[in-house]
Amino acid sequence: MSKPILAIVGRPNVGKSTFFNKLIGERRAIVEDTPGVTRDRIYGETEWRGRKFVVIDTGGIEPKSDDVILSQMKLQAQIAIDTADVILFLCDVRTGVTADDHDIAVMLKKSGKPVIPCINKCDRIGGPPMEFYEFYELGFDQDPIALSSLHGSGSGDVLDACIEALGDWQDEEPEPDGIRVAVIGKPNAGKSSIINKMLGENRLIVSDIAGTTRDAIDTVVENEFGRYTFIDTAGIRRQSKIDDRVEHFSVLRAHMAVERADVCLIMIDATVGVTEQDEKIAGIAHEAGKASVIVVNKWDLVEKDNSTVNEFNQRIRTALSYMPYAPILYVSAKTGQRVSSLYEKINAAFRQATQRVTTGMLNDVLGDAMIRVQPPSDKGRRLKIYYMTQISVAPPTFVIFCNNVDLFHFSYQRFIENCLRETFGFEGTPIKLIIRMKGDEGAQ
Repeated sequence: MSKPILAIVGRPNVGKSTFFNKLIGERRAIVEDTPGVTRDRIYGETEWRGRKFVVIDTGGIEPKSDDVILSQMKLQAQIAIDTADVILFLCDVRTGVTADDHDIAVMLKKSGKPVIPCINKCDRIGGPPMEFYEFYELGFDQDPIALSSLHGSGSGDVLDACIEALGDWQDEEPEPDGIRVAVIGKPNAGKSSIINKMLGENRLIVSDIAGTTRDAIDTVVENEFGRYTFIDTAGIRRQSKIDDRVEHFSVLRAHMAVERADVCLIMIDATVGVTEQDEKIAGIAHEAGKASVIVVNKWDLVEKDNSTVNEFNQRIRTALSYMPYAPILYVSAKTGQRVSSLYEKINAAFRQATQRVTTGMLNDVLGDAMIRVQPPSDKGRRLKIYYMTQISVAPPTFVIFCNNVDLFHFSYQRFIENCLRETFGFEGTPIKLIIRMKGDEGAQ
């Protein structure tokens, strides 16, 4: 699914964050009457007339400022402009057209992107004030639109203009055949190198400089194992280490790559071991419900004895205790050691994530589980489980109907999940259990 990207840009303190919050319907951006509060880009989604948009809030642009932070904010805004499909240029009707507005207008025209001048703080009933008409002198093809980000008036007109500016934009991207594989991990874990080795050619830039891969890059390959689309992503680094603000966008791209993927390869640097950042990166795939394979790269550089693999396995299982289902493979992108085995792991994880089980088989397992371990009780009330059925795949998702949701403790849910894995495998994929009271349409 490809969503058009709308970037909100403008001078500091014109109401960008308030407008952003109004569009996405939640208070995500910090709103304060002080210029420069929003330093980095913030992302959200909105929907209008059946079309979904990604919305970017940016720090205010002060084109001629030499201040380090303000120059970084300008860089942030420029990245958003480069990324956007439509630019929402927010101005303040109360200050009128300023010299900075003119400079920003020149900057936006150079982008070649559709620009919609949005004149904020037009709160007066009965039409915009006379000052509104000054903004025609900015010289955009699109007429200025009066709005009040505080009250929300005019936001529908802005989104209507976005749809018109996008023309025949296709929301649905034709998805390539085969399995979509996102390769995620810290910088320098060897993501590009592993894809190059799997492809058998240097298709992606490989460098020891962290941050070489800024964007997500799709590479399609077909071989004896099947057809695949590899999504190489910029390395995800610790937030405190992101001095170059461009890296923030790379992190967003990594999240988007995971969302698009069927299977995630979680790259870990064997020479460094499992770090806290590795735990967070793996958590992105786990929370998204994606099938995953843990790939320990640079295994050729590790001094080994008979216990090395077992010790490393234990460290991984301890650190990534929330995803015991993910298989671990030790490889070397440099020498090619066990790299070809990745295709088999990817195929197996994809099969498991898309596996369907009949309701009859599920309830046989459920019955056996309740015989082995009696459902919990509390203050004389005992949990009764009536039946279970599978409602979706990727990840395999099951609904269990019972008499009392509160009695269905997490520990018993984990027990049921383990029984499902013992019987049906589900290696490489998370499992989602939804607990409902019988006759209740709501889920917990």
